[in-house]
Amino acid sequence: MTIEVKPSTADVLLAVARSAGTTARLLARRRLTMPSSLVGAQLRDVDGSCSTVFRETVAARRATDPVLLVVAFRLRWVGAARWAHAVFRRTCVVNTPLFAGFPGFVSKLWLADRSTDVYRGLYVWDGAARATAYAVRLSQVLRLVTVAGSVAYEVVEGAERAEFLSGRRTLPAAPPR
Repeated sequence: MTIEVKPSTADVLLAVARSAGTTARLLARRRLTMPSSLVGAQLRDVDGSCSTVFRETVAARRATDPVLLVVAFRLRWVGAARWAHAVFRRTCVVNTPLFAGFPGFVSKLWLADRSTDVYRGLYVWDGAARATAYAVRLSQVLRLVTVAGSVAYEVVEGAERAEFLSGRRTLPAAPPR
């Protein structure tokens, strides 16, 4: 049985501030990139729908204990407005400092499922504990801008990103509406 301890607001703010500082250093050293080769790739969801990659972020780091982290959510206030979703997808790059500097971050595929309005992040992380620590903090930040109860995450050990890209594995179920 896992008991999740909710970090304090101060802990979340400090973690995000540290991440922003580390992200700035990664960018200054050209160790953070946004390759476009996977943009447009589709990953199947367990419910049969597909999520499309709309961005990728990669840090020049190797994972010694790689795990995958899948985060899913639905945005509040945008509903079915296609233009609002388009604006979010174009501007969410400004959120990069919120995650790229966290200890253990390796890469993120940014995904959107237009049929369910679910956004996902498929991350490669160095270590399950680091991935979970990040996800717990991210969940608190996301709850400010998401539909109540729609934030979900899962740490997947023993899997590789390529398995999701090839269709051998499916993404976890979308959060409830």
